[in-house]
Parts: sequence; C-alpha cells; structure tokens
Amino acid sequence: MTSASLLTATPLAAATDVLLTRYQAVRHQTEALCRPLLPEDTVVQPVIDVSPPKWHLAHTTWFFETFLLAQFQPGYQVFHPDYAFLFNSYYNSLGSRVNRADRGTLSRPALDDVYAYRAHVDERMRELLLSQAAQAEDFASLLELGLQHEQQHQELLVTDIKYILSTSPLAPAYLPASSDSQEVSRPLPAAAWLPVAGGIHRIGYEGAGFCFDNEQAPHETYVADFELQNRLVTNADYLRFIEAGGYADFRYWLGEGWELVQQQQWAAPLYWVQKPAGWFRFTHHGLLPLDLAAPVTHVSFYEADAYAHWAGARLPTEQEWEIAARQFRPEAAAGTFLESRSFDPQPLPADADPTQCHQLLGDVWEWTYSAYHPYPGYERAAGALGEYNGKFMLNQLVLRGGSCATPESHIRLTYRNFFHADKRWQFTGIRLAR
Repeated sequence: MTSASLLTATPLAAATDVLLTRYQAVRHQTEALCRPLLPEDTVVQPVIDVSPPKWHLAHTTWFFETFLLAQFQPGYQVFHPDYAFLFNSYYNSLGSRVNRADRGTLSRPALDDVYAYRAHVDERMRELLLSQAAQAEDFASLLELGLQHEQQHQELLVTDIKYILSTSPLAPAYLPASSDSQEVSRPLPAAAWLPVAGGIHRIGYEGAGFCFDNEQAPHETYVADFELQNRLVTNADYLRFIEAGGYADFRYWLGEGWELVQQQQWAAPLYWVQKPAGWFRFTHHGLLPLDLAAPVTHVSFYEADAYAHWAGARLPTEQEWEIAARQFRPEAAAGTFLESRSFDPQPLPADADPTQCHQLLGDVWEWTYSAYHPYPGYERAAGALGEYNGKFMLNQLVLRGGSCATPESHIRLTYRNFFHADKRWQFTGIRLAR
C-alpha cells in the first residue's frame, strides 16, 4: 500500500467470522434505519443534496457488488445489468449514471426489488468471506472501505430522511418522541475558554487502522497560541444572535453569505419555526419546542461565521481543532452518536466539568475556517477509488468531530468531513475560538 491509498493496511489475520459478523451488523443497521419509513418516503428527493432512501439502500449494495464481488468472486454475475447505471454515484471511471438530481425519478425498481438486491449481494458476500478468495492481498482493505462507505451513507440516511419528512405539511414523525426530547427548560452549562499552546504540532492520521486518504500525509504545522470554547454554541446562544438582529445586519456576514441570506430569506437555522407560542424545530420526532440547552445545529458555514463575528470570536481552523482535540482527550467527554437513536444533539449536564472540552466528538459536525485542500505530500489513489475524496478538494470547507448521526466506530480525531459553505441539512454546528 502507498501513501495514496484510501486506507492503511488492515491485517488479513482477522478471523473470518469476525469480518462476517461486522459486515452483517453494518448492513443490518442500514436497513434498521429505513424500517420506520413508508415505501412512499423512500422515493422522495426534495433537493439535489438529498438522495432517496431507496437509492441509498441500492447504492451501498452496488458498491460491494462492484468493488468486491466482481473482483474477487470468480464468475460472479451482476444481479441486474442496469443497476450500475441506476446506482453509481459519481465514479466517472465506471461509466455513465443517472444524474444526481434525478434520483427521485426512479420509481422502479420497486423497494422490494432493492431489498432483494441487498439480500442477493449479502449472500454472495457471505460466501466470499468464507472462501479462499477473501485472503487476497487487498481484499480486507476494500472490505473495510465498503463498510466505512456504508456507515457514511447511514449518516446521510438520517439527515436525508429528516429533510424529506420536513417537506410534508403534516410534519410527520420518523419515531415517537421521548419525554426527554420535549424538555426545554434545562439549565445551560457555563461556557469557558480553554488555552491551547501554539508552536509546531503534528497532525494527520498515523496508525495501523483505517483512515481515508484525505487524512494521510501526516505533517507538522505551526499555530499561534489560541483558546477554544469548552462547549458548543447552544440554541439559547444562537437565539440571542437572532434577537439582536443578526440576520438583518450585514456587518457580521461574509459577502456571499449576506447575499444568500437575502435571496433565501434566512432568518433562523434550518428546521426552526416561529409560532405565537415561541420557537419550535422540526426533528425526527416531529415538531417540538426548541430545546434552548441543546447545541445549535443545521447552520451553514456563513451562519456559523456570522455568529462568531457577532460574539467577538471566530471559528477555529482545522489544524487548531485537531491540536486541541489531541490535548483534551475527547473520548473522555464524547457526545451523542447514531447508536443512541436520539437523532438529535444533546445538551450538556449543567455540572459538566468546565476544564474539559466537551462534545468534540459526536452531536454536531463543527465548521472550521479551513478550505478542504490536500495535505502536503498527498497523492490521489489510482483508478476509480481515486475519485472517492481527491476530486472534491476545492471550494469546500472542512468540518470536524462527527455528529449525532455518525456511527461511533466511524469517527476519529483526524477525520476530515467537507461541505460547501451554504449547506445546512447535515447536523452542522459551532464551536468558538479566539
């Protein structure tokens, strides 16, 4: 394997039954996320960023069929000759495909046919995992990539389902609300500034496990002394920005952001709804009163940056974020992940340790003021897998830390997520630096 590979080498000595169990667990989790949906819900595509759940179910299956079964199982015949055209995402090297904006037009194959496709590929993958072909040199690496890829789509499923249901005038609930999710009067944790020493620090992935290629090429970087806030910006914090006229004052905004605010008539984060009784927000549990103590989420980079300016602070760079995360041992104060099935960022306890940096992992993806560019020494992988990350390294911003929709086993301190500055449908939030 080279520095241009998508992941570091995975030991082939791992027991076959362990690999099979993990494969089946990841695949079952995807289907469990879709189980509460009606068949009609799985076809909808309200905007280009949101893919229909049925497409996610099929695309993740196509990935295993294309990159593992076709390569390692002798004589494998694809389940359906047209599925590569229907369910390829963005791999130009693998042929033409349905336009991303047209995924919602795929009323066929039926949902039952997609589940049959998944069952077929899962059975062939089980056979492959139990065969000698699974001992090929690069099989384990491609299997791990396929599992990590499906976990990425699990997060996309959670956020896409939320957006799809939010477009219905009925504001349907994906799951019933718990009593905790309706509590809105919890005390707010105190905010504190934690110092981080500047100097030359090493960042990037170094280890024996999995990483994506955009985390590779570890290198030294210089930062000046800075401070990072010990908690995420909350809904109560952000509401003060709104009430102070933050969305009506151009002085806080970058030029592109201010134009977008006026064009789209933004007045609050995505999913916030103002009613005579106060502020509400659309959630996976339907429309609920705004939880003031919870971290603010579904904000664009422009909104995060404007809030930071209003608050007299700034957003951290991704280098600062990773350096601080290494200092504060975030695993000791991690937040909420997909496994909790809360599908919402959670408030900190009022007595949270003010000397610890909380929720660096989980709850919300934290915007940084860093462009998504390759690390020094980065080399794009050859072939189709080289399209996984490298071709997107322009005009996007880096986010760090994972969210309440991220599987816990999927996140790392070095993980580099990336979105365009205007995107709000993911669980994106704010941590201040200065």
